[in-house]
Amino acid sequence: MADFHQKTAVITGAASGIGAALATQLASRGANLALADIDAKGLEQLTEKLSRYDCHITCHSVDVSSRQAVTDMAAEIAQHHSSIDYLFNNAGVSVNDLAETISYEDFEWIMNINFWGVVNGVKAFLPYLRQAEQAHIINVASIFSMLAFPTQSSYNASKFAVRGFTESLHQELAEDGIRVSCVCPGGVKTNIVRNSRYQPRKKDAPSNQSLIDTFDQIAELSPDQAAEAILKGVVKNKLLILVGKDARMMAWLQRLFPSSYFRWLAKAIDVVT
Repeated sequence: MADFHQKTAVITGAASGIGAALATQLASRGANLALADIDAKGLEQLTEKLSRYDCHITCHSVDVSSRQAVTDMAAEIAQHHSSIDYLFNNAGVSVNDLAETISYEDFEWIMNINFWGVVNGVKAFLPYLRQAEQAHIINVASIFSMLAFPTQSSYNASKFAVRGFTESLHQELAEDGIRVSCVCPGGVKTNIVRNSRYQPRKKDAPSNQSLIDTFDQIAELSPDQAAEAILKGVVKNKLLILVGKDARMMAWLQRLFPSSYFRWLAKAIDVVT
């Protein structure tokens, strides 16, 4: 069983959303934290909120898409923490666009953060994780790593890649005693849609605000609830951690109706909109 007390957890995308909620709950359980995000101000604000907990916290402003920056960060964290026990690769972004019309720039942007950010994190921290008594890598994918949805082709591609990479990594590291989990959240009330890149290509395309409103209606979990579910899965050493009733339902639909689940999804979206 996982024990977070006096263990060090590295969290990327820690300044807000699920990352900030994970940091708060881990701090409350006595974990030391290495918090990483491109949003330095957000990290500073989070650290102030966590000051009431008796734990060692370091903050690292980093772009996870930069291999060198992540490698340097790992070395820096290793200098300031006695061990690195947990790695939460949580940083992520989204793009709302069609496969035909999305720019190469946007496609590369989302892949570099969502997928390569995970790869960069794993490869940079694995040498340090090997030195821990019991290490655990947690890669945050999405329920969209299990099923596809229109206008989400780039996001789907990035998250399918994360899940495939994580499941392979789980097998590769099993004999070494390093635990690996893939987190697939459903709708969680974070800022990922608000911060997404959106390029409406049709006159009747929904506005970005309408997409945000729809997401807020669909999303059933708060970041705190999602973080609690994730940590429960980590404690149980689950390979696949489905977060939320909607995630479990959609995973069930995909397994039962692999060729037609998208029709059910379309109906569900119509009900909300």
